[in-house]
Amino acid sequence: MLDTLRAFLSDARLIRLGLIAVAVLVAVGALALGGWAWWQSQQAQGAMALAAATDLAQAAQAPGASPAARAAATQALEAVIAQHPRYAGIPQAAYRLGNLRYAAGEYAAARGAYQVALAQGATGTVRTLAAVGIGYTWEAEKDLAKAQTAYEAALAGLGPTDFLYEGILLDLARVQEFGGRREAAIETYQRLLKDVPDSRRGDDVRTRIASLQSSPVKP
Repeated sequence: MLDTLRAFLSDARLIRLGLIAVAVLVAVGALALGGWAWWQSQQAQGAMALAAATDLAQAAQAPGASPAARAAATQALEAVIAQHPRYAGIPQAAYRLGNLRYAAGEYAAARGAYQVALAQGATGTVRTLAAVGIGYTWEAEKDLAKAQTAYEAALAGLGPTDFLYEGILLDLARVQEFGGRREAAIETYQRLLKDVPDSRRGDDVRTRIASLQSSPVKP
């Protein structure tokens, strides 16, 4: 009789533990499902906000766009970044914001936006363009040394088959040339001819090389 009671109590404990485990699994599953649904909602809301802001940005960059249009587009993109911090499209929003700031001559603000794009995990073309944008802002501010550093960073990981590669090499060579680094500029131009032998800008590049090689060295 005692053994039977003990067996019954043991089975009851096992059943109770099993029910608790099931309840825990159900709760965890519900939390995971709720979290996934919330994340999906955040992505959808962010995508809608970015689509609307992108339309405004395109209108703001059209010829003859008014300052009010640029201000509206800027505010819309800033709102995407501020109100949807977990949205996967934040790098694109920040990049577009940088372009608007750059077009308005707000170079430091544009650089900050491009840096946000990179910090938020921009990949592919957006990453490269944001990195190049940083170089453009420094070049616009006549800080050619920092522009060179930015263009070199933009080139990292790119190869001759990347469609932006040639353009960034030309950007780099330009700031080297006008920054007084003649030999470095020649090397960059020669690198372009080597890596992109069928470049449509080949003749212009050869002309630049010849001009640099024939010009007297400044003391």
